[in-house]
Amino acid sequence: MIAAWIALPIELRMLLVALFGLFAGALANHVIYTFAYFNPRPISPWRKGAKASHRIPVLGWLLRGDESKTYGRGFWVRPLLIEIAVPTALVLLFLMETRWGILFPEQARNVVAFINATEPDMTIVFMAHAVLFALMVAATFIDFDERTIPDIITVPGTILGLALASMTPNVFMPTCQPGLVPMPTTFDSPWFAPDPQWWAGKGLIVAWMIWSGWCFALSDRRWSGVLMRRRGFGRALQHFMNGLFHYPRWKQIVAMWAVGLVAIGIVYGIGGRHWHGALSGLIGLAVGGGIVWAIRIIGSVAMRVEAMGFGDVTLMAMIGAYVGWQAALLSFFLAPFAAIFIVLTQWILTGDKRAPFGPYLCAGTMGAIILWDRLYANGFANHLGMMGSFLLWLGLAMLGLMGVMLWAWRLVKERFLYSE
Repeated sequence: MIAAWIALPIELRMLLVALFGLFAGALANHVIYTFAYFNPRPISPWRKGAKASHRIPVLGWLLRGDESKTYGRGFWVRPLLIEIAVPTALVLLFLMETRWGILFPEQARNVVAFINATEPDMTIVFMAHAVLFALMVAATFIDFDERTIPDIITVPGTILGLALASMTPNVFMPTCQPGLVPMPTTFDSPWFAPDPQWWAGKGLIVAWMIWSGWCFALSDRRWSGVLMRRRGFGRALQHFMNGLFHYPRWKQIVAMWAVGLVAIGIVYGIGGRHWHGALSGLIGLAVGGGIVWAIRIIGSVAMRVEAMGFGDVTLMAMIGAYVGWQAALLSFFLAPFAAIFIVLTQWILTGDKRAPFGPYLCAGTMGAIILWDRLYANGFANHLGMMGSFLLWLGLAMLGLMGVMLWAWRLVKERFLYSE
């Protein structure tokens, strides 16, 4: 399949990518307006009763000028721009990743034989990134409109990412070894030390634990600290368990959990590259979602207000399943820099100084992809190689320090800023 794709003329491939982008942009618009729960605007051309001509990507929005009295002046501008921007961005990303070698060291980008040799694997990388990009577009604009990210995007998106990783670890971005030998950046990068435990019971148990933790995170978890203080731990635990099984979708989550455990076991039995990719995707999910979840918990406890929406947790878990834990970490640390640009742009265009965190994470992810070689190969990988397992303890220490600082800041505000 990949060989047949590469055999096509580059112009035809660019056209097909653009057509996919048009479809992805139109689908993103459909999702954005379909799942707008708090500020619904029934402007989707796919709604019941819409004209067939309005469903043509890009052109359909230009044909709807007469609806401005109903939906407001310029209602069509943003969805039109989305359907133009998505195919443009995907064509550019296609060229960058498969023909220009942007993910490789500079000395490899001008070697035609190297680019041609790596094109099959980079085509797989691009396909995964194209799917992720479309999902992030929908999540970004729903988050702008609703200040939330619905599970209907991140849960199926995460499962699809894990499925792609289980097919081949080549969906992850490349790491060039000495002599310009590319390898996928799987969970064991940059060490690439073959530990047989990961291919034995240890790896399977870790995978099942990650999957179980993710499914548990999607359930209705409402722990009442007030109830525990008033009625005791046992009563609070009973209330917590009742909430889990009164959640309308708890049966679907349990079914998804059970099917996932079986699927992971099957991939583990197949072994080889399939297990390597599946475990890499699951660890990417755990690190991506786990770091945001930990910050959410610590920040909420320290500040006594919700620090982040849980949609940011599921979004970052989805991103980690596609790009791996290394790029997920880079994405998280690039997010604040993206926030500066996003907040300024939104303030200029709308006058709103508030912005949700999801778009920052998505922008940081694209930054980590585009700057991958510069950030990872030329810096981050070297530090990881030297620090080894100490990185985990450093991360935990930083989270603890953050909690102490936020707690101290809350006390300062309560004592000096909000005191009468």
